[in-house]
Amino acid sequence: MAASLPTGMAAGIAAGLGAGAFWGTTFVAPLLLPDVRHTDLTVGRYLASALFALGFLVFTALRGRLRLPTARQAIDALWLSALGYNGYYLLLVWAIEAAGAALPALIIGTIPLWLMLLGKPQHLRWSTLLPGLLLTAGGLALMVMQSNDGASAGGPGLWVGIGWAVLAMVSWTAFGLLNARWMRQHPDVDSTLWANWLGVAAGLGSLGLWLVAGSPVGALVQRPDFGLFLMVCAITGIGAAWVASVLWNVASRRLSTSLAGQLIVSETVFALIYAFSWSGEWPAPLELLACALFIAGIMASIRAHR
Repeated sequence: MAASLPTGMAAGIAAGLGAGAFWGTTFVAPLLLPDVRHTDLTVGRYLASALFALGFLVFTALRGRLRLPTARQAIDALWLSALGYNGYYLLLVWAIEAAGAALPALIIGTIPLWLMLLGKPQHLRWSTLLPGLLLTAGGLALMVMQSNDGASAGGPGLWVGIGWAVLAMVSWTAFGLLNARWMRQHPDVDSTLWANWLGVAAGLGSLGLWLVAGSPVGALVQRPDFGLFLMVCAITGIGAAWVASVLWNVASRRLSTSLAGQLIVSETVFALIYAFSWSGEWPAPLELLACALFIAGIMASIRAHR
């Protein structure tokens, strides 16, 4: 199939899958540091990404090619990074704390479906999009069936958590749609430059996230695994935040929002591959079947958009 795809579309698909591969590494970080709060890992990741982006901008400046955003572009970077990075994750953390992991995971897992529905090109018939939607929905259902986390959650906290999860889903779905539109409206801003601006903005936002839900710096420094913490933050900050952002911007620019949204499910597939490789265990049958449905959904969506 790849040989028959237009060059731009093939490059966009490769970029979207590459972003999913890097995003999947964020699920391995808690396995390496099981006693470190997810919020601290996220703040560290975004700060590392911001420092790398700043370094890239300094390097560009030394070569005489630095381009700073206009005031409007800087504001756009700030609110988009708050929508799809810091704000999204804070809402997700609140959802998991209130309702456990299973229900928020199901709600967040519908993001590819919403992007496919809301980002569908006008010329594409719903009948051609339906197979990919159904396959992805089936894979998500199997993943939730496999997980029993949060099964004991109940009472008012459950509904509060569901509310936070819905807001998190809306936040990233809006980011996916609006970021793609911003890229189309600013063809003069390349994917790497926009990733740098978003990275710096997300770093600033992560400081606010740390003030709201982060651990004291002294407590982190005194941890015996503080060196590993810094290494994991650096690796995920450069890979899962900065590189993935560049690749996602390429995919958003070259593909329709519906197809790019479908490719997000590759994050789950790669995360499972990494997790099983780390633990040395085989996935459960339902997880294998879910991955097969995700891959089939991606193939069906590519065929529909070709």
